[in-house]
Formats: sequence, structure tokens, C-alpha cells
Amino acid sequence: MTNTDDNNRLPPDLLLDSSVPPLQATAAPPSVILPEGAPEVRPPVYPQFSEDLRVPWGWLDLFLLVGFALVGAFLVSIFLVGVFATFGFTPSTLQNSTIDKSFFLIANQALISLGLLAYLAVQIRVRFHSPFWRTIGWRPLETGALPRPLVYLSLIFGGFSISLVVQFASAALQTKAKLPIQEYFQDTHSALLLMLMSILLAPLVEETIFRGYVYPVLARSLGVGTGVVITGTLFGLVHAPQLWGGWGQILLLIGVGIIFTAARAFSRTVVVSYLLHFSYNSFLLISFLIASHGLRHFPAAQ
Repeated sequence: MTNTDDNNRLPPDLLLDSSVPPLQATAAPPSVILPEGAPEVRPPVYPQFSEDLRVPWGWLDLFLLVGFALVGAFLVSIFLVGVFATFGFTPSTLQNSTIDKSFFLIANQALISLGLLAYLAVQIRVRFHSPFWRTIGWRPLETGALPRPLVYLSLIFGGFSISLVVQFASAALQTKAKLPIQEYFQDTHSALLLMLMSILLAPLVEETIFRGYVYPVLARSLGVGTGVVITGTLFGLVHAPQLWGGWGQILLLIGVGIIFTAARAFSRTVVVSYLLHFSYNSFLLISFLIASHGLRHFPAAQ
């Protein structure tokens, strides 16, 4: 008798233990002789891990994603330069006009985000022959005996609370440098576009990429705790160019990324980190609307 059944019935406390090496499905142990003609036993991918970490991609796919993002960002920028040029906006014009530059950067970021989402969808559907949303982590949230609406409201309130704490901490740091992100808040149209993207597009794309695609590979290889910290750190560093010069703000955003990833790891679904992210950004939007008197006053433009 082989030990395959024993391996498939691992105790619950080993499900998240990344120190256990993946099971080998190629050959039986030397002391075990399989009966002639017996079917080959092929256990599922990484059966010692919880289902949310059993994704079919690995480190090579993460590097390919980074490469695609870099090449895609270059091609999208070239494309947008040509599009803007047809409307009379030359590169020098964009460089000298803060408002036009903001439009260009927002459009550039939106196209890159949609391109990355499309890349992942095609890869999972075509290469791995798997359903996209569930495979990449968008599983139903298990709430147990608690009413689902109550859990959702608690997560939204949690995102608001995190955002409020971060804003107080950021104000206490009193950063004197003008942050690059302030260039987006020069007029009503660019500010409105950025805010819409921050609540409609950014949480969806960023949670899918970081908590859905990147985190499972890191957690499976390095352990859940290390995976949470590294994923959250990468999330903060990706936003660092927008906050360059505000080092305290960058550290705070890294902390926010770690909190989002920890919530995803605990719940085993991207739905939770998405709700936190969406409500976090929404509170920032509400705060800016109040501070700008309904987009009628822009301190960053002065």
C-alpha cells in the first residue's frame, strides 16, 4: 500500500506550513512496488497548502509579469504620445503644462492597469485552462454564523478607520516636500479623473495583481508571514514614485499594504482586501472633497 492517501489527509495545522516540501507525484518510494497495470496516482498541485495558495503559476510567471509590465508601460507611453500629438499636444507641451501632463499620466496608468488585467486573464484562461476570477483569488467570503451584510459593513468601516489613522499619522510627519501626486490636483477635471480611477480601477487591479497573483507564490515558497510582509512592501514601493520625498508616507503605505495582505491571508479571499482597499480610497476621496470645498479650491495648485 502506498502512502499517497496519508499525504492527502494532512492535519489542518499543516495546511499553511510552507516548510513542508511539495509532494512528488512521479514515483513511489523504493520500498513500495505498485501492482502491474495500476493507474498512476497524481495528487493535486501542492496539496499540503490551503486551496487559495494552490495556484498553477510560479516564480517564472511573476518575472514574466514584471517584464510584460515594463514593456507594456513603454509601448503604452509611445502610443499615448502619438494620440496626444494628433490633438496638438507635443511632448514639450505636455512637459510644460502641469494639467495636460496630469491627463497624460492618468490615461497612461489606466491603460497599463487594464493591460495587466487582460494579460492575467488570458494567461489563466488560455494557458492554465482555469476560471479567471476564482483561480486568482476572488473566492466567496465565508462569514460563518455572521450575517454577510454585517461582515461587509465591518470591512468598509475598517477601511475607513485605516485611512483615518494614516491621514492623522501623515499630517503628524509634516512633510515639507511637494509630492509628485500633488500634480494631479491642479484642476477639477484631472482631480476628478484621478479620484474615479482610485476607487473604480485601482483597488480592482491592484488587489488582483498583488493579493491574487503575487501573494500565493510568495506565501507558498517563503511562508505566509514572509509572504504577507513582502507583498505589502512591494505594494507600497510601487506607489513610491507618487510619494517621492515623503518617506514617512511611503512607510505608511507599506504598512497599509501589509494590513491588506494579512486580511487576505486570514480570510483566504481577495474580496476582503478589496473591500478594505476600496473603502480606504473612498475615505481619501471624501476627505479631499471636503477639503477642496467640492473641487472648488485646490491648495496644491497654489
